[in-house]
Amino acid sequence: MKISIQKKIIQIGLYIVYDIAMIALAYLMAVLMFSFLDRPINIDGLKVALPFIIMIKIVIFALTGFYRIMANQLSFEDVLKFSVVNVLTNLFIVIFLAVSKTEFMHKSAYLFISFAEIVLLALARVVNRIIDYIKVHYDYPQTVGKRTLIIGAGASGEAVIKELYRNKETRIIPVGFLDDNQDKIGLTLHGVNILGPIDDINYYVEKYNVDEVIVAINNFPANQFLKVEELIERKSVKIKKMISVSEYSEDFKPEIIDVKIDDLLERPEVVLNIERIADLIKNETVLVLGGGGSVGSELCRQIYRLSPKHLIIFDIFENNAYEIQQELIRQAKRLDQPLNLSVWIGSIYNKDRLQTLFETFKPTVVFHAAAYKHVPLMEESAIEAIRTNIIGTYYVSTLALQHEVKNFVFVSSDKAVRPTNMMGATKRFAELIILEQVRQNSKTKFSSVRFGNVLGSSGSVIPLFKKQIEEGGPVTVTHPEITRFFMTISEAVGLILECGAFAQGGEVFILDMGEPVRIVDIAEKIISLAGYRPHIDIKITFTGLRPGEKLFEELLVDPANKNQVRTQHKQILIEKQETIDREKLQLDEIIAKIDQLTNEEAKALIAEIIQTYNRFDK
Repeated sequence: MKISIQKKIIQIGLYIVYDIAMIALAYLMAVLMFSFLDRPINIDGLKVALPFIIMIKIVIFALTGFYRIMANQLSFEDVLKFSVVNVLTNLFIVIFLAVSKTEFMHKSAYLFISFAEIVLLALARVVNRIIDYIKVHYDYPQTVGKRTLIIGAGASGEAVIKELYRNKETRIIPVGFLDDNQDKIGLTLHGVNILGPIDDINYYVEKYNVDEVIVAINNFPANQFLKVEELIERKSVKIKKMISVSEYSEDFKPEIIDVKIDDLLERPEVVLNIERIADLIKNETVLVLGGGGSVGSELCRQIYRLSPKHLIIFDIFENNAYEIQQELIRQAKRLDQPLNLSVWIGSIYNKDRLQTLFETFKPTVVFHAAAYKHVPLMEESAIEAIRTNIIGTYYVSTLALQHEVKNFVFVSSDKAVRPTNMMGATKRFAELIILEQVRQNSKTKFSSVRFGNVLGSSGSVIPLFKKQIEEGGPVTVTHPEITRFFMTISEAVGLILECGAFAQGGEVFILDMGEPVRIVDIAEKIISLAGYRPHIDIKITFTGLRPGEKLFEELLVDPANKNQVRTQHKQILIEKQETIDREKLQLDEIIAKIDQLTNEEAKALIAEIIQTYNRFDK
């Protein structure tokens, strides 16, 4: 930040020095011209007056904002404004000279001086534009790169062009703009033609043999991304986008990134009550269990922005914990904000480690996102699923109870609804543990949050599909009709935080994730985003349902379910649950005999307790 300010001050200083020199040069040229024309000039008077004239002009330029304009963003309007200010300043000088009867050169000289100053002072500001023009017409077409269409001929589109010219390493050749503003069509922007409307993208992709498309429109809606993707789906064209102009400062170089599958899924916008969430987090000591995972790390990011007193990350995987730790440290330095952060490595199955953790930090808010979640793997490692998802949840919730934590939020799963696999069954078991803790007349507000798949999380289909595409395919889908509910990680975490703010104790919150999405549709879109044609360039093969996998996930939100009640937030519901006695959970028995059980015996034991667990292998 400090370097940025210093850089800007230096830049302004250089322009002021340049302007002083050019104003002096304009007067010198006028002196030479009038000497050649044999017109009288009072050199001594000019020497006295010129420093004051220069000082007045520089002050006026500064007051009118001329030095706040970035050189590479100088527009025609800026030049016109500057020209008017300059002419009016000279007119004021002429009037002053007439009134004071002070005359060191003929008043007509100011016509020449005004013209010379406008040209000389604007020259340094427009040189970047001239360089851009040369690059477009002589230099850039000679490079070898990807032929690219840019959607949007506004400020963002202009920023994209400037970045492409500045950074030739992108190896991108802009062949034209598309824009729905009819007034722009037929014009040029930085020498690049504005060809036509977005609906005609297929025609221009074929005509110019386009390799990729860059979307350069702020807040481009998902349905429009989807429309563009569908129009060019069979054209082997990759889609990228530019980070919103509002998201970077003057010193930030625009970043062109790949369009993600998130951009193509039409879902209602998630609107959060930030004030309510901030009341939950601000000035609290917040512990995130599983803080290095996909959901846990996003929890840490969003919690950090809400100014907790202390943030503690606890995770079994050191690499994940290290990455989010370093990310938050960098963010704190960049924003020049304090970061009271602690990172501990350990398992929630290790009771002694957890005890030390709670005694050391005395957390007041706990988010429990630590779990084994991979369905097929947990079928073969049922004992580990029980250790972490069940016993670990029992340990951390009991410690929260003992230490009188204010809020405890357990991150559950849609697979806990009538589970057919160990992962879902252990998650349902954990929900019952949380409900049982509420019966202890605790000061802690215990709650659980159920939601479906999050896009791009570790172990999900999207990273797998991307890896398979990188390897040339095929992309594997278990069944052509398999569907899942999806939400972005940031959306899901925002709603988890809001659930924590809603919690009064004992709730099982359910996130409305909209309509289910066919996995094969996601596979086709990811292939298209990578610049390939689905089923042609990259094949899709169907491998059959895996152990414990459902064709259709259970509905989280069921209008016919009278036990589901909507909260103040339209995407958050509460499902009324029946509690279960601790004795029926058989926790003491499970903890005592877990190490002696076989994989199948472990499944059978959980099935005895979780009556809704419908084992696929029985």
